[in-house]
Amino acid sequence: MKPIILDVDTGIDDALAISYAVNSPELELLGVTTCFGNVTVQEATRNTLLVLEHLDSSLPVIPGAAKPFFVSRVKASAVHIHGRDGMGNTLSDGKLPKREASSQYAPQFIIDQVRSRPHQVTIITVAAMTNLALAIMQAPDIVNLVDNVIVMGGAVTRAGNATPHAEANIYADPEAADYVFASGIPITLVGLDVTMETLLPKKDVEVWRDKQTTLGDLMADMTDFYIDAYEDFYPGIGGCGLHDPLAVGVAIHPDFVTTSPMHVRVDLEGFHTLGRTVGDLRSKPANQPNMQVCLQVDADRFLKHFLSRVV
Repeated sequence: MKPIILDVDTGIDDALAISYAVNSPELELLGVTTCFGNVTVQEATRNTLLVLEHLDSSLPVIPGAAKPFFVSRVKASAVHIHGRDGMGNTLSDGKLPKREASSQYAPQFIIDQVRSRPHQVTIITVAAMTNLALAIMQAPDIVNLVDNVIVMGGAVTRAGNATPHAEANIYADPEAADYVFASGIPITLVGLDVTMETLLPKKDVEVWRDKQTTLGDLMADMTDFYIDAYEDFYPGIGGCGLHDPLAVGVAIHPDFVTTSPMHVRVDLEGFHTLGRTVGDLRSKPANQPNMQVCLQVDADRFLKHFLSRVV
């Protein structure tokens, strides 16, 4: 089993990723850390606890950063994608989790887990990268102790989704992302280059409802909202991108994707390009690669595997 820390800002695809990870015996989840992003860190923590309740899981949930690493900016709202509650407006009754989150702080949890299992822990971050940046700033030694960091973020070869050039998780805290990218920690970047190829159609979501379980109903209701939001943005697309679940999938089966070594940094100055992940695509790059960038995905194989586990 691969020891995993899952770092989330639980909206809809985070919830799908949590369920996929919990139901995957190849992974040993050490805990779920939360961050601002799709929603506030308090809402992300609540949503994570509720999803884990539906999964009958007592995994620790550790709250983290409530604001960006260095610079606070006005961020585009994710309400139109994830709903007012981050869960596709499925929590309109004001439901609260039955248990509380850990009193520990997410960056310290990351440090403690990595140090206790040197060269073993994989961190899957599917939110703003603030928790990991804070952990590295506090304990630079973890850069050489982590097995891998799988980042759902960026768009090296295609358009962004938060802006014309920037992907949402990177755009939420570009300084944190660039700090992590420059730190020397091993990274696999699972960006829009591949996640937009992993479309989940509505017909597969209806199967979850047919199971007549509270988990299936919750996931179906949320994902229906998510697919409808995708149709508004990408008319005729026929589904939703499985962004965060693919990052989990890569932890389970790295061969779901084809990667290329590349030097990537984040644009921190551009007026129109803030948060853009800039990869050096030249035949003779100026710098050595600092990550593996996913450029192709076996979408059919991944989708089949995801559907066999998530509900």
